[in-house]
Amino acid sequence: MRVGFIGLGNVGGKLAGSILRNGFELVVHDLDTSLVDRFVAIGAVRGDGPRQLAESCDVVITCLPSPSACSAVVEGEGGILEGMGPGKIWAEMSTTDASETRRLADLVIARGAEAIECPVSGGCHRAATGNISIFAGCTRNTFEKALPFLTVLGRRVLHTGDIGSASVLKVVTNYLATANLVSLAEALVTCKAAGMDLNTSYEAIRISSGNSFVHETESQVILNGSRDISFTMDLVAKDIGLFQSIAEANDVPLELSPMLNRIFADAIDRFGPRELSPNIIRRLEDATGLDIRAPGFPPEMLDDEPEEAGYEVVPKRGEMTASA
Repeated sequence: MRVGFIGLGNVGGKLAGSILRNGFELVVHDLDTSLVDRFVAIGAVRGDGPRQLAESCDVVITCLPSPSACSAVVEGEGGILEGMGPGKIWAEMSTTDASETRRLADLVIARGAEAIECPVSGGCHRAATGNISIFAGCTRNTFEKALPFLTVLGRRVLHTGDIGSASVLKVVTNYLATANLVSLAEALVTCKAAGMDLNTSYEAIRISSGNSFVHETESQVILNGSRDISFTMDLVAKDIGLFQSIAEANDVPLELSPMLNRIFADAIDRFGPRELSPNIIRRLEDATGLDIRAPGFPPEMLDDEPEEAGYEVVPKRGEMTASA
């Protein structure tokens, strides 16, 4: 299987690395030619553009920063759509708008090709090792065709339903992670203000009902001071904005979501859109004059799980049993 990959940024570059590391022939393209050069140096083929990748590859994967960027790559002049046809698959791995993904997928399918949306969740450190989780929205037939390369890209692969379903669930999970990040910032600053030792506070949260994936990862780089998870505030704002739009379109009267959107809008005004997202805690550090750092924590997260073959996650079905 020959795989084309468009978008070699923080997440995309790590996912493309998993494809190459596991023996697939990889063709790459990115507007940043230095990123392409890096992959060519380790065995990838330089692509001439989206159309050429679609024409020459069995699968074309896009991992791009915004819905508008994805639309331009798919249907713009020289885009993927011009090279699509029977026997080919377009796999969209960005965090994007469900309705826009469905629209683009329909255009691809009209060309006789197949489409799958497969956003990832679990952090850049797991994308680097092929241990990240993948949500896959598409027909069951397309999912089974895509599973051989999806299980190389990620450890846990969940078929979420039709095109659009994976985008919705990815936005939901990113919203939850954002809510957790903001609450952890408040918790850590409050611990410091109350005179608690931050190393002890970290462990108390980790071994308790307050624990979470976000705490075990982002709290560590917050306490280190690097705040580096390779994710920026503008990307958070995009994701939680998409979540708010989904809720509004379905007449859900949210209360927490609008507050999170205001918090990140304020942080972007203060620190800039490309500030690292865990630095949301700076709003409270600045307000209190406290320095929320502690010794012994890493500057970035590394995945300590060995790379293993991925597998499909099957949702539980059937009747719930009542507890005694």
